[in-house]
Amino acid sequence: MELNIAIVVIYLLAMLAFGWWGKSRTKNNSDYLVAGRRLGPFLYTGTMAAVVLGGASTVGGVGLGYKFGISGMWLVVAIGVGVLLLSLLFAGTIQKLKIYTVSQMLSLRYGHVATQTSGIVMLAYTLMLCATSTGAYATIFVVLFGWERWLAIAVGGAIVLIYSTIGGMWSITLADMAQFVIKTIGVFALMLPFALNAAGGLDGVRGRVDASFFQWDGIGVQTIITYFVVYTLGLLIGQDIWQRVFTAKTPTVARWGGSTAGVYCVLYGVAGALIGLAARVALPDIDVATLGKDVVYAEVATNLLPIGIGGLVLAAAVAAMMSTASGALIAAATVARADVAPFVASWFGRTLDASDTENPEHDVRANRIWVLILGVVAIVIAIITSDVVAALTIAYDILVGGLLVAILGGLVWKRGTGVAAAASMAVGSVVTLVLLTLYATGVLPSADGIYANEPIYYGLVASLVVYVVVSLLTPRTPDAVRQGWERRVAGAAAETEPAPVVARH
Repeated sequence: MELNIAIVVIYLLAMLAFGWWGKSRTKNNSDYLVAGRRLGPFLYTGTMAAVVLGGASTVGGVGLGYKFGISGMWLVVAIGVGVLLLSLLFAGTIQKLKIYTVSQMLSLRYGHVATQTSGIVMLAYTLMLCATSTGAYATIFVVLFGWERWLAIAVGGAIVLIYSTIGGMWSITLADMAQFVIKTIGVFALMLPFALNAAGGLDGVRGRVDASFFQWDGIGVQTIITYFVVYTLGLLIGQDIWQRVFTAKTPTVARWGGSTAGVYCVLYGVAGALIGLAARVALPDIDVATLGKDVVYAEVATNLLPIGIGGLVLAAAVAAMMSTASGALIAAATVARADVAPFVASWFGRTLDASDTENPEHDVRANRIWVLILGVVAIVIAIITSDVVAALTIAYDILVGGLLVAILGGLVWKRGTGVAAAASMAVGSVVTLVLLTLYATGVLPSADGIYANEPIYYGLVASLVVYVVVSLLTPRTPDAVRQGWERRVAGAAAETEPAPVVARH
């Protein structure tokens, strides 16, 4: 056990070293927020896969395999499909825009001030995602070190906060690449063969479990649909994912590097489900009803793998959680500084410039302050909140139900207007939030309560109807805005070119 602890400690110290390494490559705003937009295929693929495959995909995926068999793969497969769709359909265009946030894309496309409210929703989503991933450290550190939950969260969160604050996206990219390698080795080269061997191979597993464990829909068709609605659609528009697209060196890297990451995610999901299924045979007495399905991963690492190798596998779990937490943290800080702070300041008649192009070092320092502040907030939320997942669910639902139509509509439909985008965001968000409240309070009956899918469905439908109808009833996007957007999409605009003046109507 001491060797396993030592390996995890060495890994944590290495993450801090990556922070200092990344600092040496960070000279300006672009370096800090989007790694200078210089990532090639290898770095881009690894970091994209790392940021989307967090604790839910790694630890949770194995637990789902233990509980449901091969159909436990669908959560991670839905994530992989989301990465594939984003990469093949939209990543090339997104990379050409040379922006930093999703809200900036809406302002460029529509030229309408009301679309800036998207930044508030995006900030809530990224902050809750960071808090959820930060809280997940406790599942590993409590087992390894015997710490209290709050201490485990504080220490793990502090490590992510330090390397993210010091070097920004460059530090996060370097750390994510190490995490990608560790996760790949831990899951594919170690856990999968050891677990299958302990269970007697696939034939041994098949002979000792119920046939339902090999059915593709064993987890339930409704659950599978939920995964695709929440995770696939959410990945298409999440700031944490878009910010990784912004780091790609070229549209080709964004498109095909991301597609490779998507395929990797699908394979990762299958591997996790198979590990859990094998553990069902090799470790049949795990009390998942009491301890929760997430404990299966740690049980496999400590009971089926040799000492030392088990430590590397536990480090892989920590890596998965840290990659998602760090990506969400810098996304939250970027949105807060670039979108939310200027928008809120405008309520009081003030104007804030989110960048200082004349003093790049001052600009990086300002970004570090935002990362530091929001990182501390995320750690505090993770410590004091027992159900951060519920908050993340609300943020995810509003993100998809409220913003999806306006964002994707702007990318695929030229006739979409700013008034329509603002109206669809407002209507979709309100419908989603009202229904979430009604289901959570029991006014509307549902066994899932706040986790019900209906709010997203109705929010999406309402948002789509409003977007199409209002677009057809309102004047087309002004020529100046449209032409500026087309220049960006063509990749002809410089990164320093100002966005069109946002209309206040």
